[in-house]
Amino acid sequence: MSQTTKIATTNRHSILENGASTWDVQLVESSSNPNGLELVSSYQTNRVGDPMDLVALATQVQRGDDFVRANACNRLTVIADQIRYLQEQARKVLEDAKKDAELHHAACNVVKKPGNMYYLYERPSGQKYFSILSPQDWGAGCPHKSCGAFKLQYDMSWTPIDDVAKKDAEIAIMDKLLSQQTALPPCLEPNFENISK
Repeated sequence: MSQTTKIATTNRHSILENGASTWDVQLVESSSNPNGLELVSSYQTNRVGDPMDLVALATQVQRGDDFVRANACNRLTVIADQIRYLQEQARKVLEDAKKDAELHHAACNVVKKPGNMYYLYERPSGQKYFSILSPQDWGAGCPHKSCGAFKLQYDMSWTPIDDVAKKDAEIAIMDKLLSQQTALPPCLEPNFENISK
């Protein structure tokens, strides 16, 4: 038996190369009377040429399958990364919502106004409450344990004092963007202008 063996059926050929792998090559259907025209020699028009041509066809089909599989895997990997990112963002949103809810339920004898800083204290009984007085305002006579300071934002979320400067800078950038042109210009094509600057 030769190194390459060809097994032929009507329109489908299987190539067994080196006795190791088998590929199916789908060939175009043949007809002895195409479009109503009688062929002089259907053998000459329908015969399969060099067996190596079938090997090349089979190799091309296999490469196509490999590329399709690789592209699908790459795209699925990107989607999986996006899912993981969204899951992390969802977890952070839930954690922030839980913290904000706990702070909103802390005792307070004043009406809380967005934009102001409030100071959280804890009594010996375990009760937590907000005050407008900071530990520095109390001085050495601070009556209860300080649990931090928080700024009430206009969306009714709370920002720890250590993150206030960063949060204010982000809000300032958003305000600047909103104060400029709010409507995006129509663009039907990708725009890479200034992307490398």
